Amino acid sequence: MGLTHRSVGAHAAAFGGTRRAGERVVALAGNPNVGKSTVFNALTGMHQHTGNWAGKTVGCACGRCRSARENYLFVDIPGTYSLCPHSAEEAVACDFVRGGEADAVVVVCDATCLERTLVLALQVRSVTPNLIVCVNLLDEARRKRITIDLPGLQAQLGVPVVGVTARKKKTLSALLDALDTVAAAPQPLPDAPPPSDPADDVRRAEDICRACVTYGTAEYAARDRRLDRLLTSRATGYPVMLLGLAGVLWLTIAGANAPSEWLARGLGWVQAQFSALLTALHAPAWLHGLLVDGMFRTLAWVVAVMLPPMAIFFPLFTLLEDAGYLPRVAYNLDRPFHACHACGKQALTMCMGLGCNAAGVVGCRIIDSERERLLAVLTNSLMPCNGRFPALIALMTMFFAAAGGSSLVSALLLTAALVLSVGLTFGATWLLSVTVLRGRPSAFALELPPYRAPQVGQVIVRSVLDRTLFVLGRAAAVAAPAGMILWTLANVHIGGASLLAWCANALDPLGRLMGMDGVLLLAFVLGFPANEIVLPIAVMGYLAQGSLGDSLGLAQMHALLTANGWTWTTAVSAVLFFLLHWPCSTTLWTIRRETGSMKWTLLAALLPTAMGMALCTAFTALARALGW
Repeated sequence: MGLTHRSVGAHAAAFGGTRRAGERVVALAGNPNVGKSTVFNALTGMHQHTGNWAGKTVGCACGRCRSARENYLFVDIPGTYSLCPHSAEEAVACDFVRGGEADAVVVVCDATCLERTLVLALQVRSVTPNLIVCVNLLDEARRKRITIDLPGLQAQLGVPVVGVTARKKKTLSALLDALDTVAAAPQPLPDAPPPSDPADDVRRAEDICRACVTYGTAEYAARDRRLDRLLTSRATGYPVMLLGLAGVLWLTIAGANAPSEWLARGLGWVQAQFSALLTALHAPAWLHGLLVDGMFRTLAWVVAVMLPPMAIFFPLFTLLEDAGYLPRVAYNLDRPFHACHACGKQALTMCMGLGCNAAGVVGCRIIDSERERLLAVLTNSLMPCNGRFPALIALMTMFFAAAGGSSLVSALLLTAALVLSVGLTFGATWLLSVTVLRGRPSAFALELPPYRAPQVGQVIVRSVLDRTLFVLGRAAAVAAPAGMILWTLANVHIGGASLLAWCANALDPLGRLMGMDGVLLLAFVLGFPANEIVLPIAVMGYLAQGSLGDSLGLAQMHALLTANGWTWTTAVSAVLFFLLHWPCSTTLWTIRRETGSMKWTLLAALLPTAMGMALCTAFTALARALGW
């Protein structure tokens, strides 16, 4: 599963098919967190997503750029610390550099910690003479009063050295000029040089930095150390994490209320115009119902409810990512994951699952051990993805917040729900590690990158384009046909009842056992393609006319649900099952692709479902015993 040496050939084949005649191939190499993908994006105009933690890039992204004299195909290879790989993604990077596919290699180094990042450049220099060292983050170095003698560094290394600030594209012109010079007279690949001793490379990097780097103060990293004492200590690390999560959720909920109402009204106006157009065209009643009451109304509900929370949550989450906080979360959670016989890197994939469980599953490639990788894959769906957030927020606001809807109460309740999910992830990981996936936890080195001021403009653009609109587009693509199917089921009657009612009645006994009903359970089943449409399906099922109502407000929805027998205990059961049920179709397909096993895919579906059913049934039994 994940990237293996066998998959390197697939990367090379795809790369070979991408290259155009006359193009020079340039490999972008570097340690994680040195801004390598930022350089790539600035040069190619692409938006390869980068994360401020080790191993975020696990594949080779390609992009084109033209200089004054040459056409280049840049290949952003996975981050690696040396040419002695310790993980699958490092093996991909090392094989690409050693394989000679690239006409030149650009090693991106961090100006704020040049000594560490220079080791890779020394190793690459031993296997290819067509090397350029790109010293990035010069702006951060200046702020920390670090001065680098770039001409002296070039003399020490014997290869071109350029200094850049990748966030400022104009600084990259020097890099392209250096590439033009190297491309004009490329040197042949040396004959299988003996591998260098990593210890020698480290000592050589120390000597070079002593000669070329000047520190204005010995306490240039004092601010980072003070922040780390606050964010990673045993006394304050967890409280700060919880407060930060609650703050992000509160901003999301409070900020999404008004935009949701505006979108609902705007889409309601569009629906009225669409309905009038079909009426003017003398469309038959069944077609009007299928398109307006089924497709458009379901689609409008999903957009109005999903878009505002995602447009707020994703940028906030990405700001924390850009600032360097997520690796601190992984550091804090390493101890409990180690106690579960798992790898601390699972904390990173768990955080990725908050955005999308499929992305979290792919992110498990950063875990070296196959056993620990499987643990992370199988338990990733225990964290609710963004597709479940709107429904969770709506249910908590309607049934548990103060009169008029308290965003703070909803945020605290959602934080508690996420803490429950984390606890269940620990429990499931431990259970798997002592049963079907026995083994001891492996050791790993987690780099804590320096804190950086987030690029607010790029964060907003990237979050909206790469995350919000992508996820919304996927939900819309599922919601539109699902709305038509649901309208058909709700309006085709057999024996005096609709097909939707027949299906709901069949599931009602199991739903009642779990504290819900057949309509909601059917909504979960029909929402298998995407979690985003579960609540809209349930609302449609409750409405007598077989389509979503004209109003999308929480007050009207609360009235509809209570009229159909919902109480606060029903809402609790619904929240629990929203947290724990089978993954969506996209996530299961991703698990099948990553593991290559139907057995593990089925277990990944059954594990959260069994936990959710058991938890809902236990809570319902307790509530009934106590007379709730």
